[in-house]
Amino acid sequence: TLVSYRDPSCKSSTQVIRESLKGNYQEEHLFPLRQSLELYDYHTTMIQQCDREIEQKYRALPSRVDLQRKPLPPSKKQQKKPRKNAPTFDLRSRLYETAGVDLTAIDGCNAATIQVVLSETGVDMRPWRTCGHFTSWMCLAPHNDISGGKVLRSRAKKTKNRANTALRLAAQALTHSDSWLGAYYRRQRARLGAPKAIIATAHKIARIIYYMLKYQREFVDLGANHYEAQHRKRQINSLTKKAASLGLLLVPAKA
Repeated sequence: TLVSYRDPSCKSSTQVIRESLKGNYQEEHLFPLRQSLELYDYHTTMIQQCDREIEQKYRALPSRVDLQRKPLPPSKKQQKKPRKNAPTFDLRSRLYETAGVDLTAIDGCNAATIQVVLSETGVDMRPWRTCGHFTSWMCLAPHNDISGGKVLRSRAKKTKNRANTALRLAAQALTHSDSWLGAYYRRQRARLGAPKAIIATAHKIARIIYYMLKYQREFVDLGANHYEAQHRKRQINSLTKKAASLGLLLVPAKA
């Protein structure tokens, strides 16, 4: 019966739902409901077929890591309930096998994000001579409008690059993240505003992806406290130099 499909999180009891389902069901109402159900089943079947096809494509790609010798490390991120449209296969393992490193370890990046990025860039970084070329291709590097040798404005170019969009969404997801990238995003947002902070953080994530793929190194998060300590050290060094240029001496206050 329909009552058996009640979601466990539903506040209404089974009895309340059973009573609510009683009514005068007319054929002109049931007909579109049947059509909607058939459409839902059809699209679900199509999505499952797409998942199977995608998995086959992953299997056909050359593997850059031996899962027997170097298995995929467990995710350090908080495990959330799988989404309804999540792939029916282990996408994270397939991405790890294809890339050779666990790109989903980067804060803000889930398996879907990395899949979009790799579908645009591939795993071979040789087409981009440097990291700057890579971020510029993604339109995440500053684009300077120059006239008469003077920079009139500096901003990121607009693009329809799907990897660019995916990384900007990943950057935006770091708002409350207790990670190095999360602290970096919040600092840039306070200094530049949200739009520019998103671009700056997406640029930082793109650089991390480039170096991970090129040098086959795993991502290590240093934490938000490490970033704040680095920022404080830079501030002290800046103030010390400024004081010295004015002929002053910066003396730390006693605790």
